[in-house]
Amino acid sequence: MNLSYWEYKTWLSNIDYTVVGSGIVGLNCALALNKKYPHAKILVLEKGVLPQGASTKNAGFACFGSISEVLADLNNHTEEEVVQLTRKRWEGIHLLRKTLGDDAIDYQQHGGHELFLESKETLYNNCLNNLDRVNKLFRQIFNSDAFKPQGNSFQFKNIKEQYITHTLEAQIDTGKMMSALLQMCRNKGIRILNAIAVEEFQEIENSVSVKTSAFEFSTRKLLIATNGFASQLIGEKVHPARAQVVITKPIPKLQIKGTFHLDEGYYYFRNIDNRILFGGGRNLDFKSEQTYEHGETQLIQSQLKKMLKETILPNTSFEIEHKWSGIMGVGREKKPIVKQLSNHVFCGVRLGGMGVAIGSHVGNELAELSSL
Repeated sequence: MNLSYWEYKTWLSNIDYTVVGSGIVGLNCALALNKKYPHAKILVLEKGVLPQGASTKNAGFACFGSISEVLADLNNHTEEEVVQLTRKRWEGIHLLRKTLGDDAIDYQQHGGHELFLESKETLYNNCLNNLDRVNKLFRQIFNSDAFKPQGNSFQFKNIKEQYITHTLEAQIDTGKMMSALLQMCRNKGIRILNAIAVEEFQEIENSVSVKTSAFEFSTRKLLIATNGFASQLIGEKVHPARAQVVITKPIPKLQIKGTFHLDEGYYYFRNIDNRILFGGGRNLDFKSEQTYEHGETQLIQSQLKKMLKETILPNTSFEIEHKWSGIMGVGREKKPIVKQLSNHVFCGVRLGGMGVAIGSHVGNELAELSSL
C-alpha cells in the first residue's frame, strides 16, 4: 500500500499501544488502556472486515461451565484451580455488563441447562450424585446453590427425564455486544483498522517494528489478542478449534428459552429471535476441526440437522436459514495465557471457548500487564 505523508502522520506515527485483534479481548484491552492513559495513542489492527475468530461468531452464552464440564475439570485440576477459573468467568460477565449495560448486549437470564442423552446413563448419574459437592464448592462465588435438577419442560426427545440447570446463566446478543464495544472504542478516539493482517514483528530497543499485509510501522508496545490464531504469530501452546453453527428460520410460537448444553458440552443451542441456534459436533472429528479455516463439513452438518429433528425440535417443522463457523483457541489447560513475551510484547490468548465470559477480564489483565 502506497501511503501518503498524511496517512502515516495521522494513523501510524507515535503509536503507544498496538493491539492485534479486534475481538472481545482486544477491544476491552484497548478500552482499559484508554481509561488508564487517556492521552495514549492506541491502534487496533484486525485482519478481517469483521473480527475473524469467535467474537462475532459465537453462540452468545453467558455461561460459567455445565456440571459435566466442572466434574471433568476436577479430574484434571485442583479444586482451587476450578474455583478460580469459574470465578474469573463470573467476574468477567459482570465486567462486561458493567462496561456496556444489559440493554446494549440484550442480556437475558433464562438459565443454562445441561441435557443428557439416553445413552449417557453413567454420566447422568454421576452429575446428579455430585450436585451437592459442586454447589458447595461454588457457593462462595454464586452465594446460592446454582445447580438444580429440572424436569423436561421443553419436551425434548431422547434425553433423560431431568436437566441439570444453572439458574444464573444467561444469553446475550453477540452482534450487539461487539457493535457496542466498537462504538465505545471509536468514541474514545481509539483507532481501528480492518483488513490489516500482522505478518511479523521484531523488537528493537524501545519499540516494536511491525510488518503487516499493507504497511510497516513501529509501536512502543505490541499486544497480541488473536486467541485461536495466536500460534500463527507467537510460540504459545494454543490450538485452533473450529465450531460449526446453524440457525433456523423463525419458528412461530417457539416456546424454548435459555441456553442448553448437550453431550458433555460438545453440542449447544439456544433461542434467539424466535429461532434455534445450534452448534457443535467438534468431537466427531477433532483432527479436521483443529484448523484455522472457516467452513463446514458434511459430517457435522448432517449430525446437527439430525439432532435438531430428533431431539430439539422433534414435533416442529423447521428450515436451516444460515450457517457459519468460528475459530476458538484451546489447549491442554483451561487457564487463559496472559503473559509478557518480551520487553515490549504481551499476549492474552487461549480463552477455551469461554470468550463471552472471560474476554473482558482477560482484556483488562492484558492492559494492566502491559501498562507503561
